[in-house]
Amino acid sequence: MKSLGALLLLLPLLVACAPEDSSQALGTLERDRVTFSATSNEIIRELPVKEGSQVKIGDILVRLDSTSQEAMLAQAIAQQAKANAYLTKLTNGERPEDIAVAQAKVTLATAKLTEANKNYRRKAELVSKNLISESEKDTALSARDSARAELDSAKEEFAKLTAGARVEDIEQAKAELDAAIANSAVQQQKLDELTIVSTRDGVLDNLPYNLGERVSVGSIVAVVQADNSPFARVYVPEPYRVNLTQGTKLQVHVDGVEQTYQGTVRWIANEPSFTPYYALTENERARLMYLAEIDLSYDAQNLPSGIPAQVDLP
Repeated sequence: MKSLGALLLLLPLLVACAPEDSSQALGTLERDRVTFSATSNEIIRELPVKEGSQVKIGDILVRLDSTSQEAMLAQAIAQQAKANAYLTKLTNGERPEDIAVAQAKVTLATAKLTEANKNYRRKAELVSKNLISESEKDTALSARDSARAELDSAKEEFAKLTAGARVEDIEQAKAELDAAIANSAVQQQKLDELTIVSTRDGVLDNLPYNLGERVSVGSIVAVVQADNSPFARVYVPEPYRVNLTQGTKLQVHVDGVEQTYQGTVRWIANEPSFTPYYALTENERARLMYLAEIDLSYDAQNLPSGIPAQVDLP
């Protein structure tokens, strides 16, 4: 009888220590957070929007110093202009003035050759009559050959100017121009990225750096909390995981609000994880949990982020 009495006394304690079979997933309301990173190691020159302000797509959030990048862009544009001018020169051919000069050189060389030929014939006739020495004839022959070479050179120069540039040179100039255009586009993009604009409607949640500070490449300089309906980020106990898939409809309760909201599972983890210490009771902390995100309906748009939420599990 004493043993039975002791057992009856201990029964309430054993029931109190038994783990509860909760059919709710606990968590908090969250919203999409859009982070903006610096693409260059520059100084913050302007912060036109204050933290907590409503922003729209295209609003300037942070403006970094652009002096160096503007110089790089100007240099790229100059290289593009140089390449374009060189290509135009090759495709348009030589100037009419240069061609006229080359034509005049051909005419002059032709006249010299004619005179040298006449002089050589006279010297050859005089040599045949023994009136001059053979050396004078050789001198006249050399002068004639030199004049002929000058004429050939002038003709080649004239032909080169009138024929235009080689196809290979034009193709190379086109490739250099394309490279210069691409480089200008890259430098322009780098300059544009120094002005960080919002890509989502929402609230400017955080500006980690102050005006005048230098940021490193890749550091987050602005965070926008998207202006959409929140989602509940909750931890689903392992026994309920098999009943949840993407698109499953669930009921969501929010602390301080009597209304029950309709939720839709948009994502649930495939791998389990241990729940954080605050999510469940002390006796349930060791159970495996699956992190899930449940989109709330449009009527929950005005709910603040960070408040606790509970999701009824099937």
